[in-house]
Amino acid sequence: MRLSVVDVGSNTVRLVVADAEGGVPLPVHTAKWRLRLSEQVKPGGPIPEEAIERLVDAVAGAGRTAARWGAAGPLAFATAVVRSAPNRREVLDTVRGRTGIDLRTLPGEVEAELTFLGARRWMGWRSGPLALMDIGGGSLEIAFGRGRLPDFVASLPLGANRLTHEFFAEQDPPAPERVRALRRKVRHQLRDVAARIRWEGPRTAVATSRTFQQLGRLCGAAPGREGPFTERQLRRAELRRAIDRLSVLPAAERALLPGISAPRAAQSLAGAVVGHTVMKLTGINAVTVCPWAIREGVLLRHIEDGPSWWAEVTRIDEETAPPDPVPLRIATATS
Repeated sequence: MRLSVVDVGSNTVRLVVADAEGGVPLPVHTAKWRLRLSEQVKPGGPIPEEAIERLVDAVAGAGRTAARWGAAGPLAFATAVVRSAPNRREVLDTVRGRTGIDLRTLPGEVEAELTFLGARRWMGWRSGPLALMDIGGGSLEIAFGRGRLPDFVASLPLGANRLTHEFFAEQDPPAPERVRALRRKVRHQLRDVAARIRWEGPRTAVATSRTFQQLGRLCGAAPGREGPFTERQLRRAELRRAIDRLSVLPAAERALLPGISAPRAAQSLAGAVVGHTVMKLTGINAVTVCPWAIREGVLLRHIEDGPSWWAEVTRIDEETAPPDPVPLRIATATS
């Protein structure tokens, strides 16, 4: 059985085509289309028409590529940049009508649950009670669990791009007081979630997302060319030093640092502040940077639970779903 998944994020549209024999999604082809929606859409603002056109072209290209590789119609989802847009319905209807691909949005809690599953399967049962953190462009997802799926998840509006627009839009590099203001906000939003993580006392902590991958490389982790099976750690003390380094550089110069790509250079400082604050408040000194995340979680749920789960988690009408993560939402997993 060959499956495919399309992930519409704040910067790129990513396609993974995988074989699912033996219960493990083994990638046979990956592709990406750069959209940089985060540069065109202000947090909470509508997605402009030209960006919708580019999104349609990218999703259509992903569908054609999946078909060439013999995969069924892709499981396609969009994260916070589309979920929080007031014209979300128009975007989804346009993509469906012009590509035939049923692009969905997922609640932040479902994103956290799926990402947790991907991380759990990658890390294995020996990792024990597991804490997960994932920094996207629009939101931060945190999860904790002892089993296959998390015991609780939280989705907070602390994405790297969102916070960059809110705190660092007027100065590059930002003034020190703006960095301190950002840290205060993150501490306030994370207070209750961090207390829960400390109380649970996870044995293992993992971080996913491109933001954490790039910060890990900046702090000395192995480059991607060494492959996914190379263990990569991100230590809190090193991340703190990286914040000092990033905060005095304009975005153009950050892009010259190891691991920091030009499209994500502007939001790298906000991502680092969020990541360090999460680790500090939860008492976590180091995280393992995990290569499996939400896309692998989607594939795993499809393999393990069958096609019906997708209809179940996406059945909520996007018009009635909350357009944005609330400051704190903790949900107990039910499946």
